[in-house]
Amino acid sequence: MNYISIINRRKFLRFIAYCTCALIISSCSTVPITDRKQFKIIPESTLNRQAEQIYEKVKVKEKLSDDLNQLNEIKEIGSKIENAVSEYFSLNNIVDPTANFKWEYILVDNKKIKNAWCMPGGKIAVYSGILEITKNKHGLAAVMGHEIAHAVAKHSVERASRSVAINVGTQIADIVSGGKISSVSRTAGIDVAGMLAQFGIMNPFNRKQESEADYLGLIFSSLAGFDIRESAKIWERMKESNKGKEPPEWMSTHPSTSRRIQQIKDWIPEVIFKYPPIKKM
Repeated sequence: MNYISIINRRKFLRFIAYCTCALIISSCSTVPITDRKQFKIIPESTLNRQAEQIYEKVKVKEKLSDDLNQLNEIKEIGSKIENAVSEYFSLNNIVDPTANFKWEYILVDNKKIKNAWCMPGGKIAVYSGILEITKNKHGLAAVMGHEIAHAVAKHSVERASRSVAINVGTQIADIVSGGKISSVSRTAGIDVAGMLAQFGIMNPFNRKQESEADYLGLIFSSLAGFDIRESAKIWERMKESNKGKEPPEWMSTHPSTSRRIQQIKDWIPEVIFKYPPIKKM
């Protein structure tokens, strides 16, 4: 039995969009620099508070590196990007989205994890495994610029808000359909509505955020005086490290590595020209 056809994927996704439209319109704002429309119905202060609590738990649970030279380099790079971001917004008479951030950096001693992240409010973690990919300070600045961009653009707030809106829309759709959606899910033994929402709404949206963070990250790294040409090289090394093991793009929350490399290469000349290093920081 084709459970997807019973619900009708296109109609379901369209109905969810209608159900959440009022929330989106009433809560619109824009992402700094890109001016992309976004909506936020979850208070940023709430996520920042939760992020602080989780960050403290991470510091206790994970093994932190005792490589003070490397940690100091991370802090130095982060500080330059912090100051560049604030200075840029100040010079352009734009409210600084990082004004309430409590910046903090940790280096996690885990060579198996090639990753870094920045929580809402400026809580940053770099895993030692990513250093094999970044190779130098410019590469590390590219990674950190990307993660800081997520926080500057309030992507976590936006994702949480969209999840709430989709859940509300899904419940309404189930009621309007007379319970057909939940009935199909019980029969199939899987969350059909959740699967459709994930692949049809959330994953494409998350990929858009990742591309936006790539773009903004290039800008922030350039403003801070780092060589952003290293950014494309990082993803080429990451692609080689992964040995082609990545899911199809439609199943992923991230653009394909090949797409990211090409986008970054296309953006680099524009960013170098429009966002040169800020002298006063």
